[in-house]
Amino acid sequence: MAIAEIEPVSRESTAAIIARQLREAIMSGSLPPGTQLAETELAGQFQVSRGPLREAMQRLVSEGLLRSERHRGLFVIDLEPEDIRDIYTARLAIERAAVIRIMTSGVQAKAADRLDEVVADMAAATEAEDWDEVSAADTRFHEVLVSASGSKRLVRMSRTLLIETRMCVSALRLKYGKDEERVTEHRLLAHAIREGEDYRALPMLETHMEDAVQRLAPGTSLFS
Repeated sequence: MAIAEIEPVSRESTAAIIARQLREAIMSGSLPPGTQLAETELAGQFQVSRGPLREAMQRLVSEGLLRSERHRGLFVIDLEPEDIRDIYTARLAIERAAVIRIMTSGVQAKAADRLDEVVADMAAATEAEDWDEVSAADTRFHEVLVSASGSKRLVRMSRTLLIETRMCVSALRLKYGKDEERVTEHRLLAHAIREGEDYRALPMLETHMEDAVQRLAPGTSLFS
């Protein structure tokens, strides 16, 4: 039976491709918060006319990744302290539920194996001083943690925070004295999960999130 509202699938438009690349640059930190987007320069870099570029940027405005200032132009959003606190509050709720589900489903060893693989990638990237990959592995660790819970809804909820999470994780790179700290924190959490020590894993996760909030927004706390 044909459904009137369904339209044929079309190839990805130029505007969609530009929007995807700009979105990735924002998530990775290549376009840091507060950056003004220069239309002429970007059109030259993408080698496109201003039409599809403007369409792409308006998509990101509607997604909340860009903000428009009258007579000034478009800027990458700044994450205010309350935004950061809110993001990590949501992440903690989701990831805490994921850890509990892992512990009660008997999949601790399997989950820890996957997490240890990511920690190994993070350690290798740290050794190579590939800071972009360190941040990517950091994000991947938490994605694997939620995925290992086996809960489709927790995974879906986590994905809605992906862009803002990656923005925060990229910004954290500048807040650590040594990236070995990040490796150690994640390794210890994976070990606690392997051992089924929820009494250690849950407080460790809370401390990990609280530490991130305080690094990104000094004076802000998840618990006050």
